[in-house]
Amino acid sequence: MNVRIFPFIMLAVSSFLVACEKDNYEPPKSTLSGRVIYQDQPVGVRTNGVQLELWQRGYQLFTKIPVYVAQDGSFSASLFDGDYKLVRLRGNGPWVDNTDTIPVQVRGSVTVDVPVQPYYALRNQTFQRNTTNLTATCKVDPVSTTRAIERVTLYVGTTQFVDANNNAGNINLTGTALADLTKNLTFNYTLPAAIANRTPLYVRIGVKTVGIAELLYTPVQKI
Repeated sequence: MNVRIFPFIMLAVSSFLVACEKDNYEPPKSTLSGRVIYQDQPVGVRTNGVQLELWQRGYQLFTKIPVYVAQDGSFSASLFDGDYKLVRLRGNGPWVDNTDTIPVQVRGSVTVDVPVQPYYALRNQTFQRNTTNLTATCKVDPVSTTRAIERVTLYVGTTQFVDANNNAGNINLTGTALADLTKNLTFNYTLPAAIANRTPLYVRIGVKTVGIAELLYTPVQKI
């Protein structure tokens, strides 16, 4: 063998072995799951619209691990065992900012609920369909008085994913319709012709706070 090319062959072989070693890393096998909650109940949000962050110190690359919250308020992430900090992002959800970190020790499967204080909560929602007409009711409870209410919206969809970005029809209540929140709100909605004869349909109600991008939603209901 030509002695001048021998070092290059050894370098190539070494690089190949290192690459193989990297490719053989085990994927994370531990799981962190939980819910975003208010008064021990999950908080409904927009699909992939709200995220939490995980941070782990002690490694060369100190970067965040985004954790997206599902529309039913649940979340889940596959992780390596270790000690993490769970963070609620400022201005990212329909709740009052709380940047306190939550320490999480992951060893196998771990469940952690993340408490939040929404600006407004929705309760006692009902939905009733009569051929092409839909009637819905709900109660809006102010939780924080720091921001005004902007609107309450009834959303109708043809899939189980329903929110401000995913719907086939909606109707808003605004202004004087929201003047007295001690009373139940009522929606009377004529379904659009494109979905009037479809079954099933999926519905939920969302409440929008002034200056906050994301809405808080009731659970999705099939009608």
